[in-house]
This record gives sequence, structure tokens and C-alpha cells, in this order.
Amino acid sequence: MGGQFDGLVAIVTGGASGIGAAVASRLAADGASVAVLDLATSADHFSVATDVSDDESVRAAVAATAAEFGRIDIVVNNAGIGAQGDLAANSDDEWHRVWDINVVGMARVTRAALPHLRESPSASVVNVSSVVATAGVPQRVLYSATKGAVLSMTRAMAADHLREGIRFNAVNPGTADTPWINGLLSKAADPVAERAALEARQPHGRLVSPDEIAGAVAYLASPLSGSTTGTSVAVDGGMQELRLRPA
Repeated sequence: MGGQFDGLVAIVTGGASGIGAAVASRLAADGASVAVLDLATSADHFSVATDVSDDESVRAAVAATAAEFGRIDIVVNNAGIGAQGDLAANSDDEWHRVWDINVVGMARVTRAALPHLRESPSASVVNVSSVVATAGVPQRVLYSATKGAVLSMTRAMAADHLREGIRFNAVNPGTADTPWINGLLSKAADPVAERAALEARQPHGRLVSPDEIAGAVAYLASPLSGSTTGTSVAVDGGMQELRLRPA
């Protein structure tokens, strides 16, 4: 499938590390010109320092990408932040902050890119949701609320823009082996036990690799997937759908 993105330009938000970096590398390997929009810059791709919670920053970054490459065909909305705790754990300010980045941030980026996507013969948007949008996970109320919104928003966007030729899909990763997760593990009382618990929560018994998530994103974004829109792909080792007996 190498070269499936030849001639296409992709924006990847949060593309400087973790899942986003894996996605950017995968799309580039398959022929895309990639622009990374992140607070941090990437040495591997065209990169614009971008704050997705700031509309002016987003619009400037999208304009810079279009000026650099002359087009925008694919948007991967990956940028987001985590939140832990039950319903009482986070203040109103934290609810607004996480919602503004995880949900409204995706809307800002897509809205800014929309005029360019309308001109593309292979327009596609992939939003990174999470298994917590479809499965209840303890101590993730705020994060789950935002990722559930991403999933619903993806379907609504797909309905709005289908007849314009723009596809919208989501990918729902399970717990992935990323710097953010490793940072959480480092703060645990027993990091080894905590990692083992996270691995055991996923039926296939391990954390999901960023490259596996990038593979799903590439499928959804690909011009070869022209009949796939308004859906989501779980990359979670079976966490969403499987109910195995204890080993």
C-alpha cells in the first residue's frame, strides 16, 4: 500500500510525540507531505507551533501549511490532554480546559481546514477518540466525556459534509504505550503493578502500540477507503467488544 498518499498533504495535530508522531511517520512513509501542528515542533516534518485552544493560532498554522504545500487533503485531529478522577475530582476550570482542547480544539482545526478540504479530491478527517467513549473505565469521567463527544461529533461532521466529498471517521485506541501513559506510571506507588493492571485490562494482554493506531488512521484517511465514513475503528486489543473468561 506504499504510495497511497502520493501528492496529498496531511495535517497531524499533536504530531510531535506519541500517537501523533507515529501517525505522521506512517502517512509520510506512504507518500504524504505532512505538517505537524503541536505546541512542540517536530524535526522530522514541516512543523508549526500551534495551540489548538487558540483560534488565531490554529488559523495561522493552517494558513502556513496551505502556503507551504499549496493544498490540504487530510486532517488528523490527535491533539488532546488527559484527565483523571471521578465526578468530584476536577474543578469547573479543569472541565472547561480539557473540553476546550479535546473537543473544541478538533472543531477549530477542522473548521480552519474546511475550505481546503472542499477543494481536495481525496478529503478525509480522522479524529482520535478513545475506548473510554464506548466502555466505562474508572476514574476517567472528564476524559470520557470529551472522547464521547469526539465520537458523536465525528458522525455529525460526516453527515454534514458527505455530499461535499469529505469523509470523517474516528479511531478509538485502548491504553497505548505513549510518553503520557509512561509519565502516569512513573507517579504510581508501584509502577510495575500498575502497568500490569493496565495490560491485563485489555483482552490481548498488553498496551497498544502507537504504530498500530497509526495503521488504523492510515486506513481511514486513505483514498482507497472512499466508502468508509461516519464510523470508528477500535484499536484496543478487544477491550470494547470482547468478554473473555479469566485465564
